[in-house]
Amino acid sequence: MSKPVRSKTWDERHLRYAVDAAEIALMSWNVDTNVIEMDDRGYKLWGMPLIDGVTFEDLSINIHPQDRDRVRAAFAATRAVLGNYDIDFRIMLGNDVRWISARGRGDDAGIIERVMYGVFLDVSARKLAEEAHELLSGEMSHRVKNLLAIATSLTQITSRSAKTTKDMAAELTQRLTSLGRAHDLVRPAPGRDTKSALLGDLLAILLEPYEDNAAFKPRIRVSVPRMAVGEASATTLALVIHELATNSLKYGSLSSDVGTLDVSCISHEGDVVVTWTERGGPPVKAPVESNGFGSKLVRRSFSSQLRGEIEYDWAAEGLVVTMRTNNSCLSE
Repeated sequence: MSKPVRSKTWDERHLRYAVDAAEIALMSWNVDTNVIEMDDRGYKLWGMPLIDGVTFEDLSINIHPQDRDRVRAAFAATRAVLGNYDIDFRIMLGNDVRWISARGRGDDAGIIERVMYGVFLDVSARKLAEEAHELLSGEMSHRVKNLLAIATSLTQITSRSAKTTKDMAAELTQRLTSLGRAHDLVRPAPGRDTKSALLGDLLAILLEPYEDNAAFKPRIRVSVPRMAVGEASATTLALVIHELATNSLKYGSLSSDVGTLDVSCISHEGDVVVTWTERGGPPVKAPVESNGFGSKLVRRSFSSQLRGEIEYDWAAEGLVVTMRTNNSCLSE
């Protein structure tokens, strides 16, 4: 049987169509003169004017400082690399950060007149997707661990007040159901019509699972003015309060039979200050490592989404957390 005949002829015009469709920037590197030549897309990608005689040092000005040495070493090693090479790195154009992938062939493979050829690709979208996936994976892992710890602590709290196993089962189910309602506020379902909520109602729902029926009541006190919280801000605030309550249940005042929690809020001339005060728990010490995933999540969420700031005071008598934002951000 005869082999099929390839009737298509690929000329320079067809290759240019393919390169343009894939948004590939072409480059060459003279290994003797260190001169790099690029097509117009390459110059645009690097944010450089169309000039001749561009060198690696010229390009390195735009490479992210944390990646510069690594990229320089990779370029220097391309002569010794066997076959294809591929390196991803960041470049900075003002405040804009882009991820670039440089791909080519090393070890003199394919060299014509001492010039190596390769491509530059803008892979920023892929890198952002990877970072978002890593963040989501980290958050999911963090939340699963927290929920297991919460379930254990709520079981211990419930056992102190329940008189029978039946009572304990009913009370624990109620607590876990309330915890589910609070967790829904952290991850609202798509399409849910919750344009706004009252701050006091939001805090009451979030903190309800942590109340101890065996302790004096109320050991969790909420004192806030009547204030509306927008849907986006409610989600962020719920995440922060949920994280603080989880830590308090594990290490702070809510882990103690006699511990108390006060959440208060003042609003003045558009500024909003929410204060979280724990008392009566075990001795408080500032964590040696304050860059855990939960702490990063709280700080990042509060600063980026509520455009506010959060401060921790690890006083010996109990943790005090101060959260500052403004009413316009809170109502979004």
